Amino acid sequence: MNRGAIAEINLSAIAHNLNVVRKTANNRPVIAVVKADAYGHGAVGVSRKLLQEGVPYLAVAYVGEAKKLRDEGITAPIIVLFDGDDTKAFFDLALIPVVYSKETAASLSSEALKRKTVKKIHVKIDTGMGRLGLHGDTIIEDIMAISEMPGIEIEGLLSHFSEADLSDRSYARLQLERFTTIQIAISRKVKKKFFSHMANSAAVLTFKEAYLDAVRPGIMLYGYSPLSRNPECKIPAPKLLPAMTIKSKLLCIRNVPPGTPISYGRTFIAKRPSRIGVVPIGYADGYSRLFSNNGEMLVRGKRVPVAGRVCMDLTMLDLTDAKNAKKNDEVVILGRQAGETITAEELALKANTISYEILTSLGSRARRTYVETD
Repeated sequence: MNRGAIAEINLSAIAHNLNVVRKTANNRPVIAVVKADAYGHGAVGVSRKLLQEGVPYLAVAYVGEAKKLRDEGITAPIIVLFDGDDTKAFFDLALIPVVYSKETAASLSSEALKRKTVKKIHVKIDTGMGRLGLHGDTIIEDIMAISEMPGIEIEGLLSHFSEADLSDRSYARLQLERFTTIQIAISRKVKKKFFSHMANSAAVLTFKEAYLDAVRPGIMLYGYSPLSRNPECKIPAPKLLPAMTIKSKLLCIRNVPPGTPISYGRTFIAKRPSRIGVVPIGYADGYSRLFSNNGEMLVRGKRVPVAGRVCMDLTMLDLTDAKNAKKNDEVVILGRQAGETITAEELALKANTISYEILTSLGSRARRTYVETD
């Protein structure tokens, strides 16, 4: 048998969520973020669906991610959010680099001159994320210097919010104000309007002033709201459909007497005659050890608890109350079965993390299948 679980990706849910984004963002163009293998959903399959639904741009983190899309025949414009040293690849693969240093801009300029072409770029401004982007008191001068380099053309400007998911959006407003001030100043100097984008999923939901010329959602496309991380944010989220289901099967079932220890460290000891099921998924497959004696899975439409520590390759379940369960029954780790549902948000809460990590961890290590529903 193959190791790990199966990730069933519902492409109809992806399309539904895209339409929610469009409706919420007043039909702004959508730059669909498919980095990290589309948050574990599979960048190639998801990108094809998004492009079929009319998305004009894709965005990835690194050149290597873009190359995989190009190798699969995807020809749409791809924005690479984090520039790198492989300058030639931006030309060979017809990618749109996001530039956040004059050094990178100079390298692109040099390569463009060698090829006797012009490379369009987007320039990133750090307005308060503290991660990447032009920053400090020389931002305008730096952008002007980049704009004057031969062989490159600044097509877009962008930034990134650090906390648009809060009820108090004062810092997000400050970031937008900083961005807008720079954008206006540069546009006046070069007498050109730039394609500007800043709104991530949180800003799509909370901050319409940030929609600018396009929105750049990630987690919303996959069926989750970033607002769930901050319960104090009272803005209601629209109806999103989680696109990922993680499934496995019961490898075996063992009947054990009271007093039987289960898994490493004997952290679970049966208190009654028990039925212990074994599922072929473990922390090597993205199912965190933090779910040891803490998580639940679905078997025959019933929640059953994880028994003992999650192992590298296996996890045990207490099936004592799921009396009809048998070997090879479907086990749902994430998703819906009968009337019960386990969400990435629920798992994230148990593991003291966020839904993004749950999706990327489980989805990227599972074998994927794609479905479409009516």
